Amino acid sequence: MAIIKDNILMQLVRGTIGGQLTIYERNGQIIMAKKRGPSTKKPTKKQLEARHKMLVASALAQVMIADPAVKEYYASMAGPGQNAYNMAVKDAYRSPEVQNIRLEENDVVVTAKDEFRVAKVEVKVLDADGVVKESGRAELGWNGIEWRYKAASLPAGGKIIVIAQDLPGRQTVKEVLLD
Repeated sequence: MAIIKDNILMQLVRGTIGGQLTIYERNGQIIMAKKRGPSTKKPTKKQLEARHKMLVASALAQVMIADPAVKEYYASMAGPGQNAYNMAVKDAYRSPEVQNIRLEENDVVVTAKDEFRVAKVEVKVLDADGVVKESGRAELGWNGIEWRYKAASLPAGGKIIVIAQDLPGRQTVKEVLLD
């Protein structure tokens, strides 16, 4: 790979030459490199999983940036050489993370984090038999990380299920058993 500087001829040339060299521009620099071809190796299971995950993320990103407001949000997060689509794919590739669930009397306090933002957090309270006693959306706290849900009661032997969702709709589920 070579970075070309101050060459008038190369300022105008882009593409592949003779099936051997490729000339392209990235971040304002002109780059000349050996033309890459398809791999002859069989992809591993991890590579196939990553390809599938990227395919899903790309499809989600295309749907998301169709909304002008969401596209503008992702464009505002983009850095040099990036665009709204790149940011939407990055967001859709990873699910949000539920870092902590703690109880403060009858409040369920959830710490959820995403590289961009967590769109909503839902809380379900189940009794010892697994029957849903109540459920609802948690409210985002002043710090932008903690979500609070006011439960009517927390039955002993039951459990709490927390579902965090990001803008692309990817979800993370975490459970906590009640004493």
